[in-house]
Amino acid sequence: MYFPTVSPSPLVHEDFGVWAPVDHQRIISLLTMGLGVLYYREKRIRLEPLPETMLDEAKVSQVPDVLLRDPETDETLVIIEICKTTGQTGDLRKVIQLIDEGIYGIREGFVYNYKTQHWLRYRLGDGGQTTESSFSEVLNLDLNQFL
Repeated sequence: MYFPTVSPSPLVHEDFGVWAPVDHQRIISLLTMGLGVLYYREKRIRLEPLPETMLDEAKVSQVPDVLLRDPETDETLVIIEICKTTGQTGDLRKVIQLIDEGIYGIREGFVYNYKTQHWLRYRLGDGGQTTESSFSEVLNLDLNQFL
């Protein structure tokens, strides 16, 4: 039997795609699923949850793990970063920077460390100070309930 030689797709190489651990992807899935039910089915929240969506195509590195976007204004009001302990400082810095720059209209950001199961929240106007909380004032709900 003849099997033609197939070159791997250029998109299969390491430079492309998401290489996050399964636990990381599981948390993203649980959050988008839980929030998606509230948005799409129950109509209890007004922000659409989207996994790993670029805020600006020119700045690929600024892709939050989960964002909640107002479909009427196209503003992203809440972002969530998922990390393990080694990435927490960088993700927290990224969330604070995205909010403080004010470019995207983000009002609230979270970092969830799936190794320690701790949440950190940062809000516009918090002056670089985070709080240990999973409660979103923008959504008026506790994000931890989906995990």
